[in-house]
Amino acid sequence: MKKTAVFPGSFDPFTMGHHDIVTRSLKLFDEVIIGIGYNSTKQNRYFDIDMMVEKIQEVYKGIDAVKVVVYNELTSTLAKKHNAGYLIRGLRNTTDFEYENTICQMNRYLNEDLETVFLITSPPFAAISSTVIREVHRYGGDVTEFLPYKI
Repeated sequence: MKKTAVFPGSFDPFTMGHHDIVTRSLKLFDEVIIGIGYNSTKQNRYFDIDMMVEKIQEVYKGIDAVKVVVYNELTSTLAKKHNAGYLIRGLRNTTDFEYENTICQMNRYLNEDLETVFLITSPPFAAISSTVIREVHRYGGDVTEFLPYKI
């Protein structure tokens, strides 16, 4: 049976930390679907969503096990549509765990067949967050080493 996982997020932007999680997930799953969702608490994106899809697809060009989709629905619904039995979430710290645990419980309530797999962020990427990257970029700072593509 094919093991499919969804790695959901706003990915605004998709960082080296996210790339690390996808790369490591490919050792566990047959297919990883990167789901770029519209987060209702993040109304305005900084990086255009179509550009982000294109950049992520460039990173995984030639790797058929990685797909990129945009969605505007519950993550548990997206997983059902793609026959994914797993969600992947990266954890940088205990604050991330508290937040992700709540979401995990709700996703499990909505789709009892959905397991969430937490991967601890690799140490070199633990301090990277999309929020910080956006701020540095907004004010003209160089974010090259934090992204797996050029902007």
